[in-house]
Amino acid sequence: MDPLRVVELERRLGYRFRDPLLLEQALTHGSYANEPPPAADHARHLTARRAELVTGARLARWAVDLDLGPLLRLGRGEDQSGGRTRDSILASALEAVLGAIYREGGLEALRSAIGRLAAW
Repeated sequence: MDPLRVVELERRLGYRFRDPLLLEQALTHGSYANEPPPAADHARHLTARRAELVTGARLARWAVDLDLGPLLRLGRGEDQSGGRTRDSILASALEAVLGAIYREGGLEALRSAIGRLAAW
C-alpha cells in the first residue's frame, strides 16, 4: 500500500490506525485471496459485518471521496475489470475500514469517523 495514500485516508477519517495490518485486511478484497501471495505477504481478508447505518450508495460515494480505490488490494481479474471503481466493492471496503476502526478504536472512534464523513 502506498504510505502517502494511507496517511491521507487516516487524515480524512480523523483516525490513525495503531495496527496497520488491520487496515490492510480491511482493504483486501476476496479476489486477492485467490492470487499467489508476494514473498513475505501474509494477506488475510477482514470481513466486516454489514452495518445498517448508511446505504451502499452513500458508502460508495464516501469511498470515492476518500480515494479508497487505489488502496484496495484486488486480484488481477477484479482489478482489470474495473473493481477499483465498482460501487459494491468500494462500499464493502469502506464498511470494512469502518469495522476496523470500531475493532481497534471502539464506538467513539467509529462515531467520530462517520461524523467526519457525513460532514462532507
